[in-house]
Amino acid sequence: MAVPWRRERVEGRPLLRRTSSVLTSLAAIIGTALVAGPATAVAAPGECVLPRTEAHHTEGVDGWDSAYPRPDRRADALMLFLSFPDWEPMMNPGALVRDHFPMTSDFFARASYDTFSLEVHPRKRWIDMPATSTSYGIQRDWDPVLRGAYLHDALSAADPHVDFSDYDVVYLVADPDAPGVNSDATKVVNFEEPAVLDGHEVERVVTVFERHPPDRYVLAHETGHLFDLPDLYHRPVDGGADWDTFVGDWDVMGSQFGLAPDLLGWHKWKLGWLGKRNVACVADDTGTTRHTLRALGAPLDPGFLLRRDTRLLVVRTGPHEVLAVEARAPVGNDIGVCTSGVLLYRVRSDADSAEGPVEVIDGHPKSSACRRSSVYPPLADAPLGLGEQIVLEEAGGIRVRVADRGAADGGWSVQITRGPAATR
Repeated sequence: MAVPWRRERVEGRPLLRRTSSVLTSLAAIIGTALVAGPATAVAAPGECVLPRTEAHHTEGVDGWDSAYPRPDRRADALMLFLSFPDWEPMMNPGALVRDHFPMTSDFFARASYDTFSLEVHPRKRWIDMPATSTSYGIQRDWDPVLRGAYLHDALSAADPHVDFSDYDVVYLVADPDAPGVNSDATKVVNFEEPAVLDGHEVERVVTVFERHPPDRYVLAHETGHLFDLPDLYHRPVDGGADWDTFVGDWDVMGSQFGLAPDLLGWHKWKLGWLGKRNVACVADDTGTTRHTLRALGAPLDPGFLLRRDTRLLVVRTGPHEVLAVEARAPVGNDIGVCTSGVLLYRVRSDADSAEGPVEVIDGHPKSSACRRSSVYPPLADAPLGLGEQIVLEEAGGIRVRVADRGAADGGWSVQITRGPAATR
């Protein structure tokens, strides 16, 4: 068995959510060179398709990186439980499975409109690690040598008990009560070269160190990385507490605690869950166009098979930038949304993970909402409501106005004006 590790890239998570809750969803990347897959045409107007770049977890949608599995079918996930000689486990592995499933599977079923299923296959017995939990130095900014030793020992200990060739995803779950286990160390680890197990190349694993009960949707966030989605949070360089200033509650890749954690429409397009009839590209001609947006989280209605069921509007604003527009309401994964309406955000395909690839535009910059429950109240009321509009300077001027909710299907009627008329 070969488990190579030499280079790493670590993307951290905030230690605290506001003043008390601990955010522990981290991503560590070992060997992040992009492996370009065959370019696959995206089913949407070409002028709004951002190109893939060398940015880590690029938001480009003109192809797919073949190093990552695409979630367009069933994925089988192996969940293994690791114990240590310095601590007798107090938890039953079955209880730890229930900490994450079916919650995680349900999240992806709703997000994908039931086109993708994540099936977990737990080995409900503890696997003995050869060294104590304290010997691995488990922590958020983990020493790569000690992390490598942990991975080697975990995969070597598990290999005699399971056939890795049967699975697409591997979760390594450490005993949450062991003294050396630190919940801030939960990460996705990508190998510089695949680990060969049972004749099967394992590209990456999720190392889980969550306490019991765990953070909500922590595995939904980490599993998103397995499908090439970036971190949308912002790690303050000064050690500050505001990690959620880029997207607030509006995507699980920003916060696993978000009130509206469904994946953004751009991510659903990237993953193949939205197609031609769901994405509308706004032409770069001057003038006003009118669109009807249905709530992003609502099921795709079979009655729309022969006509548009628009969930995402895209306005090209630069070589690697777009303005994205979608409607969010209390349905699906967004059942706990703070405010409903039309959400605007900028997408950049040349920005690295955690470096602002997506930024939500605040439709109400002078107010906030849900101060006790939102991860970032200033953006909790970001969506535009009925009769509201916003003027942006992008690409010569763009005005977005929410006209009404009079559409027969309950969608939002949105007007987009481009050019000089947008600023008048």
